[in-house]
Amino acid sequence: MSDLESILAGLNEAQREAALALRGPVAILAGAGTGKTTTITHRIACQVRSGEFEPSQILAVTFTDKAAGELKRRLQALGVEGVEARTFHSAALSQLSRLWSSYTGEPLPEVLDHKAPLISSLANALPPPHKFLPRRELAGEIEWAKNRMIPPARYLHQLGDHEPPIPADLMHRVYDGYERRKTAMGRLDFEDMLGLALRLFDEHPDAAREIHRRFAAFTVDEYQDVNPLQAGLLERWLGERDDLCVVGDDYQTIYAFTGASPEHLLGFTRRYPHATVVRLEENYRSTPEVLELANRLATRLGGFRKTLRATRPSGPPPLARAEPDEEAEVGAVVQAVRRLYQEEAVELEEIAVLYRINARSEPFEEAFAAAAIPYQVRDGAFLRRPGPRAVLQRLKRIGAGAVAAAVAAITDQLGYDPEAAPDADEEVTRQSDLGRMRSLAAEFERAHPDGDAAAFGAELARRFSTEHSGRGVNLLTYHRAKGLEFDAVFLPRLLDGELPFRSGRAKADPEEERRLLYVGITRARRYLFLTWPAAGRAQPSPFLDELELAPPVSSRPRVAPGPAVTVGRGGMLFDRLKEWRRKRANADGVPAYVVFHDRTLAEIAERRCKDWADLAAISGVGPAKLERYADEVLAVVAAG
Repeated sequence: MSDLESILAGLNEAQREAALALRGPVAILAGAGTGKTTTITHRIACQVRSGEFEPSQILAVTFTDKAAGELKRRLQALGVEGVEARTFHSAALSQLSRLWSSYTGEPLPEVLDHKAPLISSLANALPPPHKFLPRRELAGEIEWAKNRMIPPARYLHQLGDHEPPIPADLMHRVYDGYERRKTAMGRLDFEDMLGLALRLFDEHPDAAREIHRRFAAFTVDEYQDVNPLQAGLLERWLGERDDLCVVGDDYQTIYAFTGASPEHLLGFTRRYPHATVVRLEENYRSTPEVLELANRLATRLGGFRKTLRATRPSGPPPLARAEPDEEAEVGAVVQAVRRLYQEEAVELEEIAVLYRINARSEPFEEAFAAAAIPYQVRDGAFLRRPGPRAVLQRLKRIGAGAVAAAVAAITDQLGYDPEAAPDADEEVTRQSDLGRMRSLAAEFERAHPDGDAAAFGAELARRFSTEHSGRGVNLLTYHRAKGLEFDAVFLPRLLDGELPFRSGRAKADPEEERRLLYVGITRARRYLFLTWPAAGRAQPSPFLDELELAPPVSSRPRVAPGPAVTVGRGGMLFDRLKEWRRKRANADGVPAYVVFHDRTLAEIAERRCKDWADLAAISGVGPAKLERYADEVLAVVAAG
């Protein structure tokens, strides 16, 4: 077998075509779960092994440091070292650190860690209720403008249909003040790093030529998420060349608030008419039943048509159901989770509940806690969000006294208004969180009449200690779920106004909201549940009609039974695995089932797994458990 053939082994036809397109321009249109990372790493390996490029001539750009690390790890497994894999910001900072001073004669400014300290004093000067808006919302709006290369002087003229989180004149005041203060301090923010790199290459062509000599080929992952600022920097890196490979899925463009637009990907073939275009449509993640639903929605998404084809065996049909009311819906989710775990051996860490905004995590947190089912909030953990954090900070300055009254007074000072209809989703969450803090304080006072502020803070820390434990059912937003996958996915609260999201004057782009639902559906490997409460004035999401779902109202979902796993000849090994699990659970301070379910251990024993790939094929062994336990489990099996 030749060197290239060894790299190509195991790739499907489309993946091989992409991997063998050694010169650009190349567009890889990779549907959800189609192995895009596998494809681009194998393509880079082929570029190196063929002698087309030296590893040091290749720059691979990702959107997270984690993704860059994963790409490097996979290339190393293919025997390729020396490829530079970075985020746009990391690459820009590296280039600025090396070139800025030598070409400009000026020191490179320091980078701000966070925008919030500069924004806070400006926000405090705003009139109520705008002064109470989470600083993250204001920072996000500044990033929206800077990613589109809109300076404060042009901000009001280039808003178009965009709705800022506060009135435009006030937002302009904050943006202009932020830029002036940052400049006076001699600091850069993350967007400035890209802008400064653009300036360097435009004003000093020799600096651009150094980059051209350094890098000859470029690969950009998640190209649908590129914003104008990043696209401009990529153009400078390329110069007149076209050895560029982009990979992305316009169906998963869900970060418009950062300036991302699917048009960069959709317009690639207009910019490069001679480009090689490869569609990846073989899905390795989901059952045919899940993909049938995803494909049904995809017909409404426009862009590059991609029809996902399942490689996995058939599974239970997605369950779509209206529940009598919100309480019944939450209860049905909890019940279904319990049945999945107890009857289908689905590990809790392989179950996810998705929602549109962080405020919607509360009822599920409370319900899972009451049912003694471990859970983890994957983003926007309650005590770390702006509202609760501000309440606790102010509460520290209060000594003795009634906790509930103190919290009520503080939340009033922070602009709590239960009748408000905020224009920004972060403010919806903040208002909900302030109300929740009042309820928690009242609950604490009833249970501890003599308790003080310190005791209340300690009780909250204990109560929410599992939010980032890495254990239990995953609670997260649609945005946070992108790039992840789970055995079972719940999509509750599918209501008009929730998805697509609307609040106050704010109305989300229905096209992007439809893509959010697509992302949610395609996170599921086997089990998928779509629910909404029937009571109240809100109507079901219009997207349900597009999915052609018209299910009956019921009080609880059913979980389709799966195949039983027998212990068989793995009995003695099964006992040894249970003993390992007991010790590991004791060491971690968790119940044994949180490590692995009995059925999962039984199947491991039955199959006598030899490597990570064998374990990954076991129901109940997801990526997180592989990373945490694989080596220990394989050692037990090998010893047996």
